[in-house]
Amino acid sequence: MVFSNTFSPFLAFPVRSLVVSALAAASLAACSHTTRMAAQPQNLPVPAEWANTTAPATAPAAAPATALASDASAAPALDLAQWWQGFGDAQLVTLIEQALAANPSIVSAQAAVQQARAQVDVQRAGLLPSLDASAGARRSQQGMADASNSYTVGLDASWELDLWGRKRNLVQAGQENLAATQASLYAAHVSLSAEVALHYIQLRNAQERLRIAQHNLALQAQTEQMTRWRVQAGLAASLDAEQARQTLAQTAAQIPSLQASVRQTQHALAVLTGQAPAALLEALAQPAPVPAAPPTWAMRLPADTLRQRPDVQAQEHRVQAALANLSAQERANFPTLRLSGSLGVGALTLGALSDGASVARSIAASLAAPIFDAGANRAQIAAQQAAVVQARQAYRSSVLAALQEVEDALVQLQSDQQRLVHVQVAAEAAGNAQRLAQQRYDSGLIDFRTVLESQRSLLSSQDSLASAQAAISTDVVKLFKALGGGWTKENNQLTDENLVSQAVSATE
Repeated sequence: MVFSNTFSPFLAFPVRSLVVSALAAASLAACSHTTRMAAQPQNLPVPAEWANTTAPATAPAAAPATALASDASAAPALDLAQWWQGFGDAQLVTLIEQALAANPSIVSAQAAVQQARAQVDVQRAGLLPSLDASAGARRSQQGMADASNSYTVGLDASWELDLWGRKRNLVQAGQENLAATQASLYAAHVSLSAEVALHYIQLRNAQERLRIAQHNLALQAQTEQMTRWRVQAGLAASLDAEQARQTLAQTAAQIPSLQASVRQTQHALAVLTGQAPAALLEALAQPAPVPAAPPTWAMRLPADTLRQRPDVQAQEHRVQAALANLSAQERANFPTLRLSGSLGVGALTLGALSDGASVARSIAASLAAPIFDAGANRAQIAAQQAAVVQARQAYRSSVLAALQEVEDALVQLQSDQQRLVHVQVAAEAAGNAQRLAQQRYDSGLIDFRTVLESQRSLLSSQDSLASAQAAISTDVVKLFKALGGGWTKENNQLTDENLVSQAVSATE
């Protein structure tokens, strides 16, 4: 249904009456699904404090335990935005900075932010009038008469007034989607920084395990050589020599897999930093200790952690976007008021367009309202309501997952700390047992099998110790990731210009 008005006094009153009536009806209808759904409580089960925040009371001096304090005054606050600085490893810091600058997933997430920002601009442009220009030329002839020319130039303007806020709701939905996309970018920072750190710890652990295996291989090679000499001198049986050779071969068989693990982890780190797989082979070839986790820091409260987690923030913005879309869809049933106007000039020659041309002008208003759509808009409203429910449940799931990740990380860290205490004792005892067994064998007090067993036990204990120490650092990285560390809004404010420049530089 369309009503047109050229703004004559005769038609002005009916249009005003229609607008006032439509506004009154829309005001009554506005208090509907959106208001009710927005008022529904979330009832999120956020605990007041973490269930596991106490580290073991004792730890060996060689590997101090990472202590957790639930009270912020009990320990210095760690900068979660750059938690990797607390590991004191310059190589790790460099790798994470390179990854955050050049990893394809980060560049892609930055482009997604740019796309969402452009979509908001498109929605915002719909709130303003549009203006089009036109120009035309025509040559006509009838019968034997001379041909005639005509020229026209015109401007056309139109504006659909946002009486009920439908377009403003679409703009709000776009802004919430933009905020969710930005939060997803921050979440990519969190995941990537943790991924680089985990691979770096894995690399240093593999290099340490390789060093241990090679050291024990040299020790076992000496034992095997001495055993062969003793057999040749008639001081030992051939069985001893074969057992020594077997132990030596078993240890040597572990080295190729450890070397492959080192090389594969180097490849993974290069790809994470946006480089070819072999780009960091030289830079990472020199073995280095596994980076030690910060000795102590203050734990955030659960509510603070949820505010820090960008993935939770993204889901929260998606809930708001779904509510705004629902509100906009509800207003699709309301009348629309469109204003339009045109101004044109026409003349028989181009020169006459600026002087002496005929001028045509018009102003019109139209009011349109849907009468029958076979329930299509009602179905769209139902679909948007379902989208709100889905968004809220996704938000609830993200909150629960965040809480679980922190609790799991705390439990795993404390478990590995306790394990490290016993593994260190076992490694020390294995070293003492190996030396004593060798001495007693050289004195002829024990058989050769005890020496071999002590050497195997030493290799196993040292390997377990290296893995247990790396596990502590790995657990702390996972905890920092679960706490949402690795980003700040101040360090991640992006404009269209630097988004484009970063995307172009990353693809060159």
